[in-house]
Amino acid sequence: MNGKPKYINTGGTLLDLSIPRVMGIINVTPDSFYGGSRVHGEKEIVEKALSMISDGAAILDVGGYSTRPYASEVSQDEEGRRVLEAIRIIKREIPDAIVSVDTFRARLAFEAVSECGAQIINDISGGEADQEMFSTVRNLNVPYIMMHMQGMPGNMQNNPVYNDVVADILKWFGKKIVTLQEGGVKDIILDPGFGFGKTIMHNFEMLRRFSDFSIAGLPLLAGISRKSMIWKTLEITPDEALNGTSVLNAAALLGGADILRVHDVKEAVQAVKLICKLKNTTGEIKPKPE
Repeated sequence: MNGKPKYINTGGTLLDLSIPRVMGIINVTPDSFYGGSRVHGEKEIVEKALSMISDGAAILDVGGYSTRPYASEVSQDEEGRRVLEAIRIIKREIPDAIVSVDTFRARLAFEAVSECGAQIINDISGGEADQEMFSTVRNLNVPYIMMHMQGMPGNMQNNPVYNDVVADILKWFGKKIVTLQEGGVKDIILDPGFGFGKTIMHNFEMLRRFSDFSIAGLPLLAGISRKSMIWKTLEITPDEALNGTSVLNAAALLGGADILRVHDVKEAVQAVKLICKLKNTTGEIKPKPE
């Protein structure tokens, strides 16, 4: 684990990261880039959540704002209407589920945790989009997934430029980690943000050097699933990008990924088991410590 924490505290439940875990994507949006991740209505939400947990998902990541490149703005009220109800439904039907709320808005993050039962905040902006986010995370005392994004979804792919994409992101992370830890935030997960204000070349450079992000001593999340770095490179569509996703997830695992954020849980769990075997570990989660 290279000094990284082996557990994160998700609402009183310790989530073991000594073996990489899989986060399943549940999008309650009409326009996310991959149609297979979209769900509508209570029945579909519950079926999707149960299916992902059955396939081995440790976390369900619920989002109500499409963050694909050039995505349209969604009002806070509309995002809240979508995501908060979905989290309520999941926690009502599957009380033991570990749910992450995918939002960059502090008020929605607060409501998702304090009123709906979410246990993790997943912020694509790393606190850049809402200056209240860090204080909200501190007050809620929940794990915080801090992703790097250059720009915002509506403009992030216009012309992303870095001196050194890995070094620049690590420097950006470093300042924010200090702020969070000085504020008492205990569980921070880093996501370098594949596809968020990066060219395809940037994305592959990040993946090639993914292990460099471990220098921060914090768990790492890789969100590569069906992204354009796969389907544009292979000249296919997102619907055809499962095999490519599995290949690059394996590369991320070899580089030290602790969490895979994916649309296809079963295949990601299989990748984890195979890479653990390759690394000569069991691939089985140990019982939680008393």
